[in-house]
Amino acid sequence: MASPAGTLKPAGAPAGKAGNEPGAEPGRDCPLCPRLGEFRRANRAANPDWHNAPVASFGGADASLLIVGLAPGLRGANLTGRPFTGDYAGVLLYDTLLKFGLAEGSYGARADDGLKLANCRITNAVRCVPPQNKPTGAEVKACRRFLAAEIASLSRLKVILALGAVAHGAVLAALGLRKSAHPFGHGRLHRLSGALTLADSYHCSRYNTNTGKLTPEMFEAVFRDVTARLPGR
Repeated sequence: MASPAGTLKPAGAPAGKAGNEPGAEPGRDCPLCPRLGEFRRANRAANPDWHNAPVASFGGADASLLIVGLAPGLRGANLTGRPFTGDYAGVLLYDTLLKFGLAEGSYGARADDGLKLANCRITNAVRCVPPQNKPTGAEVKACRRFLAAEIASLSRLKVILALGAVAHGAVLAALGLRKSAHPFGHGRLHRLSGALTLADSYHCSRYNTNTGKLTPEMFEAVFRDVTARLPGR
């Protein structure tokens, strides 16, 4: 399938599919990151009823907007199995998506709450929960193949929203682009090709909102810019 970015071709995308459509997904016991695998196994032993596995992307394959976060939260997506579900970051993100017509239903902090995304898809730069919510550079690099496959699979993709500098860098690396040419900055928009825009926001974490680094108003301003660039808006 041709890259939705026009002249851009995601770097390192795997040829086959290893999980859920539309792009490749890591298997339940993905061996690429030994530290994350060990942490995953420890969490399975301590909390056998949690998801405790790589977290698949959420949303339809026809999405024009791809939101890229950092990694699953220990008591968020790692517990529920759905990106940004079960922790504070999900409250702000999904409330904002609902406000801008990018989601339907109501957010109940559970994977079975019936919430649906509209023209939007959510994934993470790293698919497994890292200790202290801090993946290493090597782990971000190892997971790049899955992000590259994700981007390549979305034929209607127009905008990628990176939540935080790590996600921003992961997207650029997946597309074979240099960070120095597209520096991260909250509220910035980067035209990557004639068809694809990269938008930046601070991550919607509890820490960022509690410290005032990111306010709901700031987050909504980013989404106003993003939705203005989506088809039918």
